[in-house]
Parts: sequence; C-alpha cells; structure tokens
Amino acid sequence: MKKYLQALIMALGLIFGMASCVGSYYVTDQPGEPAYARSLAPGSGYVWIDGEWGWSGGRYVYTHGYWNRPRAGYNWHRGYWNHGSRGYSWHRGGWGR
Repeated sequence: MKKYLQALIMALGLIFGMASCVGSYYVTDQPGEPAYARSLAPGSGYVWIDGEWGWSGGRYVYTHGYWNRPRAGYNWHRGYWNHGSRGYSWHRGGWGR
C-alpha cells in the first residue's frame, strides 16, 4: 500500500508539473494592438495594467487592460512581442523590481 501511495504521488506530481509548463507559440505576423478607450482610474494610487495577448483556439487573443493597485516595491513591466527565426511570440508582462 505504501509503494502504491508513493507511486500515485509521483504520478500526480509529474502530471501537475507537465500541466504547468508554458509553451511558446509563434505566428508569422505580429498582431496589432486593438484600439480601445482606457477608463478613468477608480481611485488615486491605481496603475494601468496593459492588455495582454494569450494563446487560445490556435491563435493569439487580446485581453484588454485594467486598473489595479500596485504591489509594494514592484513595478509593472508591460508584455512585448519578440521576433525570432520561428516568427513572433508574445512575452507576458508582470510585476518586477
């Protein structure tokens, strides 16, 4: 029973580890950022989080930006398109120091 439980835990760890891997998806043309109106900040001290591109249904799909409270000691770094030998790929934005 103990060996069965250990094998089950290892298998689940492998499954969850593989599921958390983020792949890189490439496209031949860099999509243009959609134009939309930015709403007013909901209060003082909020920062604008730029829209992001995500891979869904075999293509990149844009998610609009939003206002959020900043994380103490961090700055928001916007995402960007990287062009390489395989085409364009999106690198997500995030909080960094």
